[in-house]
Amino acid sequence: MDDSDGEEAAGQAQRRAEWSDVTPLPQNDGPNPVVPIAYKDDFTETMDLFRAVFHAQERSPRALSLTSHAISLNPGNYTVWQFRRVILEALNVDLLGELDFTQSVSNGNSKNYQLWHHRRWVAEKLGASSTSKELEFTKKILSLDAKHYHAWSHRQWVLQSLGGWEDELNYCDDLLQDDVFNNSAWNQRYFVITRSPVLGGLKNMRESEVNYTVRAIIARPENESSWRYLRGLYKDDNVSWVHDSQVSLACLKVLSTKSSHIFALSTLLDLISHGFQPSREFIDVLNALSVQDSDYDLAETNDSDLAKTIFTMLECEDPIRANYWRWRKSKLP
Repeated sequence: MDDSDGEEAAGQAQRRAEWSDVTPLPQNDGPNPVVPIAYKDDFTETMDLFRAVFHAQERSPRALSLTSHAISLNPGNYTVWQFRRVILEALNVDLLGELDFTQSVSNGNSKNYQLWHHRRWVAEKLGASSTSKELEFTKKILSLDAKHYHAWSHRQWVLQSLGGWEDELNYCDDLLQDDVFNNSAWNQRYFVITRSPVLGGLKNMRESEVNYTVRAIIARPENESSWRYLRGLYKDDNVSWVHDSQVSLACLKVLSTKSSHIFALSTLLDLISHGFQPSREFIDVLNALSVQDSDYDLAETNDSDLAKTIFTMLECEDPIRANYWRWRKSKLP
């Protein structure tokens, strides 16, 4: 018998002594279970005791300890989590310690729905005093998994419910400095500039954010996230989208290089569809890239022909979505 087996046996013996006054309530699988589950003895004993305690609605320190052990055996048991909250409230327990408990559970399974629901309940009870702890908690998890859905969802809830907006834009920048392709960080950045009560809203932040995003685009034009973010900065304002020279200039700079042109071309199509008139410089650059005959002069075409040419270029540059671009082209007038 190894050390872990010895510790488990000692724990079982201690629990049996502590719960000698309670009659365990076995799981009822019916008279003829088809495929009975071969639970470990520790699990069976713990859950039999939990059912008895739950049925009796015992709200005591030992019941709280029992839920801790039951959660360690099965962190997904929502009934155990719910009853734990009932006990915590009844005993008026210091909930700062409960944050440590959820931290320990997250080390083994951070994508447990019940864990995050419980953590939010605790943070809500603690109020603004838990803000820094919650932001640090999610930051630690996101350092291990940058796209952790539960961590991002919880972090956004904390910001909206408890505060802590002041440094969030800097945090997003740190993440994007590490990985500019981190679409979750781009999403969080948009969440901050549109929801933060201290930044003044999207229109107030647009100019500085466009500058920031264009720099990211020029550095890595193949990154779809930054292009999508740039478009989002002009939500419901197509007039500004078309007339902001920074946007068209970013497209021109990318098209003038040997880098990936896919998102610059698709952005240019979006601009044209909303009334943008490409300059002669644009036409020259597109002519140089065009898959048409060398004597095909885009300056002599109308907007529809120009769009058709760009769609044809995209069919070649973006073969994975060639059918999509071909379909889009077929819908032109």
